[in-house]
Amino acid sequence: MPRVRHYADIVAILAGLMWILVFWSVSISAHLDSMEPVLAALLLLGTMILLSFAHRPIRIHLSRYHVRKRRTEMWMHILALPMLLALLLGVILEALITPLSGQQKMLLFNVLATAGWVVYVMTLVVKFVFHQLRRRRRG
Repeated sequence: MPRVRHYADIVAILAGLMWILVFWSVSISAHLDSMEPVLAALLLLGTMILLSFAHRPIRIHLSRYHVRKRRTEMWMHILALPMLLALLLGVILEALITPLSGQQKMLLFNVLATAGWVVYVMTLVVKFVFHQLRRRRRG
């Protein structure tokens, strides 16, 4: 069972990293006034999705409960909470300082989503180390 959870954690970390790259590519594209970074990120994301659907062993692994559960936890860290915090911080910044442009709002979301992903990864690392130490004490 720990091997399945370990695999699920790796899949969730990589999926989160792919989505963070897509989020940042949107900000970079807006800053450069070019669609190339978004297209490159979407091409990479599409390739990974196609590979995961076409390759049978990967598809079987991704359909397992633990992988779906870990990916749902990852979405909570990189999408749900950062969107709520970006909204609240954006309203506070606009009320206290100055109105924010669309690029600045997207940058705020990207920073919070990246921080959420880092917190998710660090949580998984701490849990892994804790379980390894506990297993060594038992054995």
